[in-house]
Amino acid sequence: MKNLLLVFLGGGLGSLFRYFLSLIFVAKKTGFPMATFIANILGSLLIGILLALFIKNQEWTQDYKLLGAVGFCGGFTTMSSFSAENIQYLRDGNFGLFAIYLALTILLCLLSTYLGFQIIKS
Repeated sequence: MKNLLLVFLGGGLGSLFRYFLSLIFVAKKTGFPMATFIANILGSLLIGILLALFIKNQEWTQDYKLLGAVGFCGGFTTMSSFSAENIQYLRDGNFGLFAIYLALTILLCLLSTYLGFQIIKS
């Protein structure tokens, strides 16, 4: 039961931070889903940092991983929104923006996760 509560609490906090990003970066202003883009990159960086910290600090309990990596990062990152936005670009025939958004998000999220590991590894 405790594990469920930790994931629930972390996910709720992550979702709130994700919502705040959507208020800051309204997609209609630019036509580009900047909030989703930023959330996925920051979430990838954060999960890289957290996972490296868990490896480095073996004494940390599973509670931290459930709260931070599973809960917060799971609630904060927005792969489902990312997928829906890309499908909409395809449906609208906006293949250029689809390709740019898809490629940049995947590349930058992978690099951000790697960077998160490197920050802690140093």
